[in-house]
Amino acid sequence: MGAVVTGLTGRLRAWRPTPPPLPDHLEPILRDGDPEWFVRELAIAAAPPWWVWLLLLRRFSWLVDLFGRVEVTGSVPEELRRGPLLLAANHVGDFDPFVVAVALHRLGVVPRIMATGGIMSAPVAGPLLERAGGIRVERGTQLARHAVRVTEVALVHGGHVVAYPEGRVGLAPDGWPERGRTGMARLALGVRVPVLPVSQWGAQEVLQYGNDWGKLRTLARSLVRRPVLRVHVGPPVFMEDLEVGRVGDANRARMRIAAAITRGLVPLRAASRPLHPDPTRPTTGAAAFPGGVVPPDIP
Repeated sequence: MGAVVTGLTGRLRAWRPTPPPLPDHLEPILRDGDPEWFVRELAIAAAPPWWVWLLLLRRFSWLVDLFGRVEVTGSVPEELRRGPLLLAANHVGDFDPFVVAVALHRLGVVPRIMATGGIMSAPVAGPLLERAGGIRVERGTQLARHAVRVTEVALVHGGHVVAYPEGRVGLAPDGWPERGRTGMARLALGVRVPVLPVSQWGAQEVLQYGNDWGKLRTLARSLVRRPVLRVHVGPPVFMEDLEVGRVGDANRARMRIAAAITRGLVPLRAASRPLHPDPTRPTTGAAAFPGGVVPPDIP
């Protein structure tokens, strides 16, 4: 019996959906030493959205609503939906990628979500997320640049990529977005695609920050309490006056993105309960705009 269980476990760990073939024009991107997953992600980034992912978004988004009431405001104009998009979201907790995916689909967007290497390496869930267009981010390693290359391919082929400028779950004591890093800003300036701010609040109540049994407790509690999971999509961030490579422009773009997300978050938090206490969540970060106050001189 033990051997059977071990065999099944091994098969689950090894299982992954078949990716599409890599287009010939992407072959020159590959280099000796590139990881195997990079080849798969390039092929997926260049392909149309996976039909299974579309089916899940259309038919099973109600599963997210079991844990909270998803409320979506804002819009994505049709002319923007027809082309590539970078969607910059604040990161409030481990559950928010599901909330953001459902909210964006309701606005006509098929999201490809950037996720940490740990999630992408998980059995079953990782391969499914990869095949759905998820982009692996190996933070703090030399492999992190691969995420930029995959994202560029996805955008060139008209993809809608969701990225978290903070690079992690935000850890500011007051819960406002951190300024993040310049990587997404540089990418946006280099590829020249619209950047839409996605502000969200409430998903932090569904799953606690710490990875212990408390996650199951908060998940079960959400089934009863069903917190409001608010998502707002704002207008494109103004960056037409900025240039890639010009000194200071990447930082200006980063601050404009953080400002746009913060502005959109203000009404969401005003309509919500006070910040939900989570003793497992560190408070070592610093908000880009403490208290949600954005100076008027930032476009």
